[in-house]
Amino acid sequence: MAFHSSQRIAELAVEAGAKKATMRPSHALLLGFLGGAFISLGFLLDIRVIANLPKEWGSFSSLLGGAVFPVGLMLIIIAGGELLTGNMMALPIAVLSRRATVGQLLQNWFLVLVSNFIGAIFVAFFFGHIVGLTETGPFLTKTIAVAEGKIDETFIKTLISGVGCNWLVCLGVWLAYGADDIGGKILAIWFPIMGFVAIGFQHVVANMFVIPAAIFAGHFTWADYISNFVPVVIGNAIGGGVFVALIYWMVHKDSLQAQSKAKSSNKKVS
Repeated sequence: MAFHSSQRIAELAVEAGAKKATMRPSHALLLGFLGGAFISLGFLLDIRVIANLPKEWGSFSSLLGGAVFPVGLMLIIIAGGELLTGNMMALPIAVLSRRATVGQLLQNWFLVLVSNFIGAIFVAFFFGHIVGLTETGPFLTKTIAVAEGKIDETFIKTLISGVGCNWLVCLGVWLAYGADDIGGKILAIWFPIMGFVAIGFQHVVANMFVIPAAIFAGHFTWADYISNFVPVVIGNAIGGGVFVALIYWMVHKDSLQAQSKAKSSNKKVS
């Protein structure tokens, strides 16, 4: 399968970030709802697959859960959706390349954050709570255990876990930009996302699903959720904005600046 060079991927990431920066707010909200719902469906599939597995399987169950979770990001990248964690890479590299403003970045992040949360809550409430997919037998036990494991970590551990998570998630998006066909994009997404899930890193949008699902089942509080949300969103922003966007921008700065100047010249001529 053909793939692009790292420099070309950086150029494509800037283009994606610039496009997101000028997206209509209504489109960002609609696609953000889908993004939150898709990630939540991937997490719901994870829980439904591994909750009944024997304890003797140990960490192999984490690998199996990680193997099915990536369907969420596949749907976002291929079918269409907006995901806060991916935008934590795409918007910063566009800003660094002067193809977007800090104001546009903040607006996009806010709109996608809100709509991702609505999409995740939708899946947690209607599929998890009303249908009961996270509230019966071993599925309830697993949901509570996963949520508790995320809530019980200290602020600094949660923040660092968030960094590791979005480093891998944004690399999955980065690699997907490097593939032109669906098969290539699926493979590019699958391995990094499987890795972060199997490791157990914390993802702000995934947590928008699993912690509220446990809350709807009568466990934990919204204060517990907020105490987890703050360090995770900070860590995710560092993972995507620094460890992917900033580093690759520094490596490919010259070509990205030349691309930006060419775009500006073309706009002036037209």
